[in-house]
Order: sequence, then structure tokens, then C-alpha cells
Amino acid sequence: MASPDPSNSDETSYTKMSAAAVDSRGTDASLIGSHCQYAYCNQLDFLPFKCQSCDKTFCLDHRTEDGHACTNAGAWAARKRAADLAKHSAGEGRRMRDTVAAPKPCADDACKTVVGTALVPGVHCPGCNRVYCLKHRLGEDHDCKSKVPIGARASGAAQAAAVAEGARSALERFRLWGQAKKQQAKVSLAPPSARSKAAQAVAVNNLKKTAKGDAKVAPEKRVYLYVEAESATAKAKIPKGEFFYSQDWVVGKMLDTAARSLQVQNINNQSNAEEDRLRVFHVEGGRMLEFNEKLGTVLQSGNTVVLLRGVGPPPDLIEA
Repeated sequence: MASPDPSNSDETSYTKMSAAAVDSRGTDASLIGSHCQYAYCNQLDFLPFKCQSCDKTFCLDHRTEDGHACTNAGAWAARKRAADLAKHSAGEGRRMRDTVAAPKPCADDACKTVVGTALVPGVHCPGCNRVYCLKHRLGEDHDCKSKVPIGARASGAAQAAAVAEGARSALERFRLWGQAKKQQAKVSLAPPSARSKAAQAVAVNNLKKTAKGDAKVAPEKRVYLYVEAESATAKAKIPKGEFFYSQDWVVGKMLDTAARSLQVQNINNQSNAEEDRLRVFHVEGGRMLEFNEKLGTVLQSGNTVVLLRGVGPPPDLIEA
């Protein structure tokens, strides 16, 4: 049997013999398999191994070069090493890019400092795609917002303005949406002064019967809430639900749990961009909740919270 190509072989000095090789001596059941060729073993193995260095057949216990005291130890490793060295490297034949920047004046109009030298390195601004000295490296120091990026298309500035305008309109839309939610809450969940304590108790008791949550949370520590997902930004497979959480939890932990319950995409731990982050809006309080606030201090059983995306962290989303 020919030795396998070392460049295509597994990372072992031995290989399992094929079924054809094992049963090459006929169809007699007594002839299936091969005897181990290690001295004093001669065990009949139905799944023998072939050493790629000495080209002999061995059983499971003596398959390695050390296990059968290989007479040609290291031959397989030498062939594999030679094959690896014969391979072409990934960048062979390609010219390497010169990463040393040529000296040039600072891109700030009023600055005459030469950058790109050993003593004065240049700092590239990703906003306007220019190189500045250390004094003008920050965006506010070289008025980055007013400059059109080098290499950008003419429509780039218009596109950026459209994105900014869209963000402003989205925030205004959320303000109007929040005001509508607040008015709805005044009708369905009026303050304690407008409703009897008995009616409040009945509503909370009904909520306790249907709310779901972690059974490990002690009953006296639970806060029962109505949870919704805003359909425009926080698309959920389950739009709303009734859940309970621990009063000792912070808003961030409650948000993660609620997102899983409603099956809302939550990438708060992966992105710092506000357009991607989920936030929690407290309907009765009319404001966005901070991630580090405790549920027991900002929420009460029977309250409604809504998951929003891309509204940012203003302290008061709904003005009184």
C-alpha cells in the first residue's frame, strides 16, 4: 500500500486502514483484519493502524511510533515538514505597501507644522480623512464638522444631513408617542388619588395570577409589571406580556430579561451606538429609566414599561 501524501495527511504519524485494505485477502470471516506486526504482540485487530514512517501495521496499543519502537522514527514528521516548507507563503511575490508616511504640512489652514517626521508624527482624522499635528488632532480643534471628507462623494454630505434629520424626526416621533402613552396611562392606570385602594388591589392581584418570571425570586421581593415592545423600533415576536422581577434588580438586568421574554433583539452589550441600544420607558413616570436604577425605587406593581430602541438617554423624554 502506497504511503499517503504527507501534505494531505492528518496530524498523526499513523492512519486507519481502509475497509478494502483490511479485507483484501478475501471474504472469509477468519481473514478479516490484520495482525499487529509489533514483536511479541501479533494481535488480530479488525481496525488496524498503519504507521506512516515504517509502513507496517499495528494494533490500537502500538499504533504510535513510540508504542512500537519504530525503526524509521521521525520519517513522517520530516516529510510533512518538507512539504510545509515547499508551500508558497501567502504574500510571496507581492510588493509590500510602504507604511511610512511622507512628510507633509498639517491639514489645518493656519498651521505650518510639518507632520509625518520622526519627531512630529501625523494623526489621521477619520471624520474628514486628513492628517493633522498633535495640536489640531481633535475634531473641534480643526473644525472637522464643516469640512467635506477627502475622497467622499458629493452626495456624502447630503446623505449625512439626511441621517441627522432622520434622527431628529425619530426622537420627536418618540416624544409624541410617549405623550400618547402617558395620556393612555392616565385613563387605564389612574393615580392612587383617583382610584380606590380596593380597585388597585384587585388589578394587582389579577396581574399576580398571570405574571411570569423567575421562580427563585422571593414573593415578597417581586414587582409585577406590564411589559410592552414599541413596534416601530423594538420589533418583538411577542408584543407584550405580564412579568414579575426582583425589587433588588437594576433596570439593565430587567431589560435583558424582558427582551428575552418578548424575543426582542438586544445588542446593548455589543454596541455603544444609541441607534442600536434598547432603553426602558416608564409610562407612569413619563421618563426613560437609567440602567443602574433599582426597580424597587422607581417602579411599583401594576406599572407599565416599554422597550424602545434608538431614543438615547435623555433624563426626561416626556415633559411635564
